[in-house]
Amino acid sequence: MLDKKRDPKAVVAIKKQSRVPGVVITQCVERVPLGKSTPDFTRKPLATTVQEGKKAVLKAMVSGEPAPTVTWERHNGEVDDPEKYKNRYDERAREHILEIPNVKLDQADTYRCLATNEFGNAVCTTTLSVTEVGLKKKGRAGDGQAPQDFRSMLKKTVVVTRKKQLPPKKEGEIDPKLWELLLSAPRKDYEKICLDFGVTDFRWMLKRLNQMKKEREDEQAKVIEKLENVKQIEVKPNGRAEFSLNMTLWDPNSVIDLYKDGKSVQYGDDETSKHSLKKTGTKYVFSIKDPQPEDAGFYQVDVEEANVLTTDFQVPAVNFVAKIKDAKAVESEDAIFQCVLSTPLNRITWSKQDSSLDHGDKYEITVSEDKLTHTLRVRDCKMADNGAYYAIAGITSNSASLTVEADPDGSKSREGIKTGDQDNLTKQAFEQEKDKRAQPKKDTADSEAAAALTDGGEGSGDGSSDGSKDGSGMKTDGDDGDNENNMGDTDDKKKKRSRTGPLVPDTVIDRGVQFVSGLSDTVANIGERAELTCKLSTDASEGRWYKNGKLLTNGDGVRIIKDGACHKLKIDCCKKDDTAVYRFEAEGRKSEATLNIQDPPKIDSDALGKFTKPVIIKAGENAEWKLQFSGGDPMNIQWYKDDDELLPGLNVKTETSATQSQLRLTKCQRKDSGEVKIKIKNEFGTTEATSRLIVLDKPTPPQGPAEIIESAVTSVEFKWKPPKDSGGCPITSYIIERQQVGRSKWTNLGEISGSDASYRDSDVDPGRRYCYRIRAKTSEGISDYLQTEAIAAGVLRYPGAPTAPKVISAFKDCINLAWSPPCDTGGTKIVGYNLEKNKKGTNYWSLVNQVGPITDTKYAVKDVFEGAAYEFRVSAINLSGAGDPSIPCDTVIARDPKKPPGKVTDLKLTSSNYTTFSLAWTKPKEVKGVEDEAQEYYVEIRLIESLEWTRCNAVPITLTSYTVLGLKAMATYWVRVIATNYGGDGEPQVFDNYVIAMPPPVRPKFKDRNMKTFVVVRSGNTVRLNINFEASPLPEISWLKDGIPVAKHVTITNSDKGSQLLIPTSERSDSGVYSITVKNLVGQESFNVEIRVTDDPRPPGSVELDQNIPGTVTLSWSPSPDEKRDDRLHYMVSQRDSFKRTWRTMADNLFNNKFTVVNILPGREYYFRVFAKNDMGLSTPTESPVFENRKEKEKFKVNMPKKKNVDFQAPPAFIVPLKMRTAPQGYECHMSCAVKGDPSPRVTWYRNNINLNTNTNYHITNVCGVCSLLILRVGAKDNGEYKVVIENKLGSAECSMILNVRE
Repeated sequence: MLDKKRDPKAVVAIKKQSRVPGVVITQCVERVPLGKSTPDFTRKPLATTVQEGKKAVLKAMVSGEPAPTVTWERHNGEVDDPEKYKNRYDERAREHILEIPNVKLDQADTYRCLATNEFGNAVCTTTLSVTEVGLKKKGRAGDGQAPQDFRSMLKKTVVVTRKKQLPPKKEGEIDPKLWELLLSAPRKDYEKICLDFGVTDFRWMLKRLNQMKKEREDEQAKVIEKLENVKQIEVKPNGRAEFSLNMTLWDPNSVIDLYKDGKSVQYGDDETSKHSLKKTGTKYVFSIKDPQPEDAGFYQVDVEEANVLTTDFQVPAVNFVAKIKDAKAVESEDAIFQCVLSTPLNRITWSKQDSSLDHGDKYEITVSEDKLTHTLRVRDCKMADNGAYYAIAGITSNSASLTVEADPDGSKSREGIKTGDQDNLTKQAFEQEKDKRAQPKKDTADSEAAAALTDGGEGSGDGSSDGSKDGSGMKTDGDDGDNENNMGDTDDKKKKRSRTGPLVPDTVIDRGVQFVSGLSDTVANIGERAELTCKLSTDASEGRWYKNGKLLTNGDGVRIIKDGACHKLKIDCCKKDDTAVYRFEAEGRKSEATLNIQDPPKIDSDALGKFTKPVIIKAGENAEWKLQFSGGDPMNIQWYKDDDELLPGLNVKTETSATQSQLRLTKCQRKDSGEVKIKIKNEFGTTEATSRLIVLDKPTPPQGPAEIIESAVTSVEFKWKPPKDSGGCPITSYIIERQQVGRSKWTNLGEISGSDASYRDSDVDPGRRYCYRIRAKTSEGISDYLQTEAIAAGVLRYPGAPTAPKVISAFKDCINLAWSPPCDTGGTKIVGYNLEKNKKGTNYWSLVNQVGPITDTKYAVKDVFEGAAYEFRVSAINLSGAGDPSIPCDTVIARDPKKPPGKVTDLKLTSSNYTTFSLAWTKPKEVKGVEDEAQEYYVEIRLIESLEWTRCNAVPITLTSYTVLGLKAMATYWVRVIATNYGGDGEPQVFDNYVIAMPPPVRPKFKDRNMKTFVVVRSGNTVRLNINFEASPLPEISWLKDGIPVAKHVTITNSDKGSQLLIPTSERSDSGVYSITVKNLVGQESFNVEIRVTDDPRPPGSVELDQNIPGTVTLSWSPSPDEKRDDRLHYMVSQRDSFKRTWRTMADNLFNNKFTVVNILPGREYYFRVFAKNDMGLSTPTESPVFENRKEKEKFKVNMPKKKNVDFQAPPAFIVPLKMRTAPQGYECHMSCAVKGDPSPRVTWYRNNINLNTNTNYHITNVCGVCSLLILRVGAKDNGEYKVVIENKLGSAECSMILNVRE
C-alpha cells in the first residue's frame, strides 16, 4: 500500500524513527536538502469508539517541508465514497480530518493515515470501534448453525479492545493481581500463588477472599449456569501453554473474550493460531502456540464482561544446569528424578505426557532451600508408572523415562500411606469450615453497602428468607424476599397508627457549672515562669485557688487572672518551695494538678567559654580540664572522648566535687587527639560541654603511590599526596633521596618547599630507571619515607585524548572551537594540538592547522563553506608525539547566527485540575532581520508570592502545547511561554491574569444516583455512611442530625471527592434524619438520610380468642414492650390447623392488637401465632390456645394417631478413625476423623496423654461431626501418639494414631 505513494524515481528506502510512537517514516531520497524534511506526525489519530448511527471523526496533525499530502485508507475496504467518508483540512487547527457521518457496523476497521511529500512518507494506524444501538446482543451463529461452531463465534464486529485496568499496587498493601488469581484458583493452590507474591501467611485474607468470591459468583451467575475445574496456565510437554475450565453457558452465543494485560487478544479455533480455543463438550481449553518471553502476562477470560478465569503466565529466564536422567526401579520401590536450575524458582511443573503431577501420596515434589534443586519422587512404583516424565521451568523443558521392572522375589508391595478416606474428610471439613467462616460479621463498610436500601423500595430480596440480614446487623425495607411483606411503604405509612409519647423517654437535668478543660500537671525550672490554666463552661462563675489546701491570693507571690471562662494562676519566678498541689474550686466543682519545680544542671557561661578552648600539647605531655557547675543533687558526672566514656585508669584521672569536676590525661599520644566532652546529669535534666585535645607529633609519611607527571629523555617529574596526618603542624619541606635501580646507594637531592608536593629531576640518564624516597618535615620532626616505584627516563608515552571540541560560535565563514586538555599527558608536558575536520557525508578527515601545532585550547576555523555541515576532532601532542584523537563534536553548520524569535501568540489555558493544567499557543511569526523562526519552546511558572521563575521543561519542546504537572491544589501561579532557537531565547509571553490550580468551577452535586435515604442498623453495630460528590473549588461540608450538629461520638471524615459519617457503636438515641450540606462558591447541595437504630423486637403478650360470628375467630393480644419505642413495629399472624400441619401467614403489617380470621371450618383444631415485627425482623412467637369449632350435626370423631416419641440418643462412636501419618518437617500436617453420637459428644485431643484443646499451636475444629487437628509447621517436637477421646452422657470412645516427622 505504501509503494503506491512513493516517488517512482526514488531508489532508496531509509527507515527513520519518529518522535511519536507508532509512526513509521520512510525517506525516499539519499539526502534531504537543507531546509527540507520528510513527513512526520505531530499528533497521530486516536483510537475511537462510537455508537452505530453517530458521526465518527479521526484527526491527525502532520509536519514536513514541503507540506505533505494526507490520504486515508482502510484495512478491509475503500474510503473513496464521498457520501460515507469526508476528508477535509482545518487550517485554523492545522488538522487533517476524516469524517464518517453515519457510521455503520461494517465500518469498524483499522484505518491508516499516510502523509507524503517528494522526500518520503509517514504512516500510522488507528482503530475505529462501533457499538450497536441499545447494546443488542446478536448471536454469532445462524438459525440452523450449531452453537459449537467457533468459526461463527469469532465475529469481526466490535469487541472490547481494552479491559478495565487493575489498580496499581500500593506500598504496604496486597497486589491486586494476587486477589484476582486467588479468585480463580482452587484452595490447594493458594499457598504456592501467595508464595510467588511474597505472602507466606494467607489465612488472614480468607475472610475478604470469601466475600469477593461470592460477589464474583453472583456476577458470573448472570451468564454462566455452571463453572468448575478451573486450571491455571501451564506449559505442556507438547510445547504449548494451556489453561482450561469447564463451564455451561445460559446462552451458547455469549461472547467469550480473552485479554492479556488488559488488552484484547484475538484467538482462533484451530491449533495453527498463536492463541486458540478448543471446546469439547463443556470443557474450554485456551492454548498459546510456541510460547516466547513476550507472551508472558496477565491473562483473563471474560464471558459477556463477567470474569471467569484469571491466570498469570510467567516466563523466567532460566535454564537447566543439570537435567533429569532416566531412572529404573523395581516394583514397590521409589523412583527419583532430580534437576538443577540456573536461577532460583519456587516451583517447576512436573508432568507426564497426558497430565501434570501434583504433590501427594503418589508423587512427592520437593525443592531445596536455595530453590535451585527440584526433586520428584515416584512412590511405590507400579508397571503403569512406566513412561516419560517431564520437568518444565518457564518455557524450557527436558524429559527422561522411568522403567519399572517386576519384583523378582514376588514379595508383596509395601503398605503405602493411603489417605483417600482422610482426603474426603479433609475436603468435607474444609467446605463446612468455609461455610462457617462465611457466617461471621462482614466488614462494616461492605455490610452497609449491601444492606442500605432506600426507604419505600419495592423489595429487592431474592426470596430466600424473611427478614434476611447480613452479618453486620444492618437491614433495609427491601430485604424481605417474601413479596407479600413488601406491598409498598407508601401504603404502609398511611396505615400506621399514631403513637403517643416519645419513642425513648428522655430526662433533661441541669448539671450546673462544668469544667471544659481542667488543670494539668506542670513542670518548671527554678527561676522560670509557670502557669496553671483551666476553663469553665460559663464566664459568669468566680473561683478560688488553693496551694496544698491553703487559699491563695494575689499577694502570695502569684498572680491570679480571670479571662472570661478561663482562670489562670501565674508564678513569674519559680522557687523550690513552689512545688505543691494546686486546686481550683468553683460552685462545688474542683480540679487539681501538681506543679513540680526542678533544678537541672547549669554551667556558668564564663567557665564554659574557657572549657571549650582546645588544649594543645606535645606528644608525651599531660592534658587537664576543669569545669564548675551548679544544680540539684545528686549529680552524675561522666567524661567522654570521641563518644567513648573515660573511666579512671592508668592514664585517666578524674576528681569530682559538688560544684566542680576535673579530668587529667597523662602521657598523651597523637592518636589521643579528638573531642573531649563532659556530661552532667541529675534527676531533672542533662547538660553537656565540649572541648578538643590536640596532641602535636611528627607527621606520618607522604601518601602514595607517586604519580608520574613527566618521563622525558632528560628529566623525570612526579608528584605525591601530603601526609594523611601532619602531626598538628604545617609541612615546612620535603626531603628527597634518589637511588638508581641496580645500585644500593641513596643520594640526597635536598629539600623542597612543603607547599609543592611534586619534584622534577633533570639530572637523569636516558634509558635508566630510578627510585625516590620522600620524607615530610615539620617543626615537630621528620616523618618516615615514601618510596616510589622504578621510574624510567626516556620512554615514549603518548598523551590521552582531549575532550570533544565544543562549538563556541559559528558563522558562514568561521567556526570557533574550544576544548580541554587530556587527563593523561603521557608523562610529559603537552606542547600543542592537532585539529581535524570532516565534511558531513564524507569519510575523510583533513588537518586544519597545516602550519604547525596549535598551542592554545581554542581555535578559529576559517576554511569552511557556507551552509556546509562539519565535525571536528582534536589530538594532543607531547614530547613523544601525537596521541589518539578525541571523539568528534556535534555537527555544526557554517552559517550566521539567527535572531531570537518573537513572542508566541494565542496563549490559552485548555484544561486544569488541582495538580495540572494544559496550555496551547501559536508559533510566533518570523520578521526578517528582526525575529527569526522559533524552533522550540520553554514553559515557566512562578507562585504569585514568589519572585523566581521555575522552568517546567529542562529540555525544550517542539510542540505548541504542554501540560504542567506537580502543582499545589488551589495555588495561584503566573505562567509564561518562551520561544527559542539556536540564536537564543525570545521574549516571554505571559498570561494577562494569574492561573489557579483547580478544575473549572462546578456546582456541588452528588454522584451516586441510587443513594440510600433510609438505613436500619442493629443497636451496638457500626454505622458508616459514604456520600460521594463532585464540586470545585473544594467545598465546605457540614452534617446535621435532626437540624442540629451531630454529637461528638460521631466521626466525620471529609475528602475532595466525598464525606464519611461513622458511628463506631450505635445506640437507639442515634436514630434520626442526618443531613449533609456541600457548599462552595458556585452553590450548595443537601441530602438527607434517615438512620434507624433498633434491635430484634420482643414478643407480644398473651393471645385471647373470641368467636362472635360463626366461621370466624377474633384474636386479640397484649402489645409488645417495644411498641412505645419503635413507631415502625407491627404484627404478623400465622395459622395452622389439624388438617394442614403447615403454618400459613394470615396477616402482616398489623398496627393494632386485634385481627379476625375468617373461613374457620367446623371439626378442625386451629393454632395461631402472633409475631412482633420491625425493621430488624421477627420476634419469637406468642402462641394462642387451641381453638376448636365442633360440628354439632356430626356424630363421629376423628381419632388422631398418637405421637410417638422416638429416642435418637446413642453413645459416641467413630465413623472414620484416625489414620497413621508421616509428614515432612516444616510442612503442614492435617489429621481428622468422623464421629457420631446423641447428644453430640465432647471431643478432646491428646498428644502423649497431654490435653491439646487449649494449646494455641494446634488448630482444632469440630464441624458436623468431622473433627480435625491442623499443625501449620511440623517439627521434631510434634512426634508422638495423638489420641481423640469422645464422650457424652451415654458413654465414651477413643481412637489414636502415631505421627512420624520425616526430616
